[in-house]
Amino acid sequence: MSQESAATFNPSALFESVHQQTYPNATLYIIATPIGNSADISLRALHVLQIADAVACEDTRNTAQLLTRYGLHKPLIAAHMHNEHEVAEKIIQRLEAGERIALVSDAGTPAVSDPGAIIVDAVRKAGLRVSPLPGASAAISALSASGLINDRFYFVGFLPSKAGQRDTCLQSLVAIPATLIFYEAPHRIMESTKALLENFGPDRRIVFAREVTKLFEEIHRCSLGEAADWLAQDAHREKGEYVVLVEGMPEADADDLLEAKRVLTILLEELSVKQAANLAAQITGKKKNALYQIALDMKADEE
Repeated sequence: MSQESAATFNPSALFESVHQQTYPNATLYIIATPIGNSADISLRALHVLQIADAVACEDTRNTAQLLTRYGLHKPLIAAHMHNEHEVAEKIIQRLEAGERIALVSDAGTPAVSDPGAIIVDAVRKAGLRVSPLPGASAAISALSASGLINDRFYFVGFLPSKAGQRDTCLQSLVAIPATLIFYEAPHRIMESTKALLENFGPDRRIVFAREVTKLFEEIHRCSLGEAADWLAQDAHREKGEYVVLVEGMPEADADDLLEAKRVLTILLEELSVKQAANLAAQITGKKKNALYQIALDMKADEE
């Protein structure tokens, strides 16, 4: 840091700015917490955690450790995927009594592939205030470092664990012209990568963002055809939490898809879904399985 910048940096002024906003009672505060590096916490988050009457959290042990790092000690309310409906009612009662309740997950932003959405929905339905405090997000952090140039993205989260359900999900995403963002556990990363290859083909680019913000952070971009080999090169790559980004459907392919849908529209007037997909594959040269899924979706939209 230069002498000039050091002279103008004023920590106390930053803390003063925290107090320029009001923090009303009877409010549920949604607080993003670090996804790896405990320094990635905002001053506002620390302030609200300090003034909150209680903290609703995914795992009380993890949150207790996090708060201790910042010198904070608060009553904790266990709010995980198995008890959200029950806890929502208790939180509403405390909010109606005028308390400030902070809601956090184990890491990142609550209600984004983490518990919290049911609680927020219930609090809003009760007519109570919900206030978000922005902060760490694994999905957005990985997207910003991906270099996949697209002004749109589609957040998927975790794929289904069963192969059939996973393929159905992926087929519904093939035609989306936006960067696709997935979360994946390390023990499933190879299996999911192979499924992505089978459904999207070898040419689309994929970005692996592993252990984002942590000591062994690794961000790698390659084609889907190269992805499995890259993972296999180092056993450590099947460890750590992953954000996986896949390039959206290219514009040229999107035009081909429109033509395939036009052909299917005509064929479905006279043929079954299976027959229409088989004939459309012969006409367009596209994969039969992909066309079959598109035809199913078209039929569902009609109903």
